Amino acid sequence: MATNANPSLFVSGLTNDVNEEVLHEAFIPFGEIASVSLPKPEMKSSTDPHRGFATLTFAHPSDAAEALDNMDQSELFGRVLTVRPAKEAKAEGEKLGSRTAVWEQEGYSARYGAGGAEVGDDDRGGGDAMDGLEGLDVAGPKRQ
Repeated sequence: MATNANPSLFVSGLTNDVNEEVLHEAFIPFGEIASVSLPKPEMKSSTDPHRGFATLTFAHPSDAAEALDNMDQSELFGRVLTVRPAKEAKAEGEKLGSRTAVWEQEGYSARYGAGGAEVGDDDRGGGDAMDGLEGLDVAGPKRQ
């Protein structure tokens, strides 16, 4: 079993019968649970009690890893649960729909190893980019 440093789990496949208390009781055998979150539907006209998924945060990452190993693909109220490590919250400037290009956001080049080269920079020491492409205008195999 691999220990995940993230103590939070994303649980999907929940029926409308599931509430925070039911989730707490289902996951408590694996360790102390710090919080359970069942997001409400975004549409005010919805009659569903939640959106069909939840986030559980355990007190210790090892407890979350144990719950992940044991509860993924298990059944709760006749539905198969999908349990995955929860993704870390994004920084304010990295949200979907940001007006800043992802490669211009702070920390992108450090995280993904982007060199920061501008368009048109040539890493080969200059020269024409079309050099060496002679003869490629003819399609098909070369005849000998």
